[in-house]
Amino acid sequence: MTPSKIIRSKRKTLSLTINENAELVVRAPKRLSIEKIQDFINEKEKWILNKTKLIEDQLKNAAINSNRLLYLGSLFPIIIKQSESNEITFNGEEFIANLIDSESLSLAIRKWYKQKFREIAIPRVAYFCNKHNLKINQIRIKCQKTMWGSCSSKNNINLNYLLVMAPMSVIDYVIVHELVHTIHRNHSANFWKSVESIMPDYKEQKQWLKLNGYRLRRV
Repeated sequence: MTPSKIIRSKRKTLSLTINENAELVVRAPKRLSIEKIQDFINEKEKWILNKTKLIEDQLKNAAINSNRLLYLGSLFPIIIKQSESNEITFNGEEFIANLIDSESLSLAIRKWYKQKFREIAIPRVAYFCNKHNLKINQIRIKCQKTMWGSCSSKNNINLNYLLVMAPMSVIDYVIVHELVHTIHRNHSANFWKSVESIMPDYKEQKQWLKLNGYRLRRV
């Protein structure tokens, strides 16, 4: 089993990752021999094979649904038309992409997702704040590479607009999760009790995000 890439640095340990293209990437100390790297890969062969298959299955699923867009947990067909407007519209049954060229598609999708998520999320934040007497400073809608949301020490709430592809209950879970961080700054037992008091089925939403999060990042 040969790695697709070996990244050497001043680190002292070896690590393996399977990237989003199902490629094996090794991070290794600068002077570590290829033989020792290969021995480590051989030891981890079962994990590598399982992880690679998982990513390959995800890639196949993405390819099958390449002509559909995920919105609030459901897939809808997207029809692409040549136009100077360079925008996307949604009629409840399908997306219409009016584009100058095909290269504009990803940008147009992200723009639509971000605006729609803002329209959905901000009222939901207000709803939970009012209902549970929670106070925040600002809401920021952005695309974060590794997080679905965050809460700063000043109670600024950041939300990842790619969540607009998830079911409404999952969006609510992430919002509740971050709002509870205005009270509990960690993930202690008290934090999770507070989340559960607001959303008794939060574990189901958390699990959905764990299993399907990769689908939200492939835009």
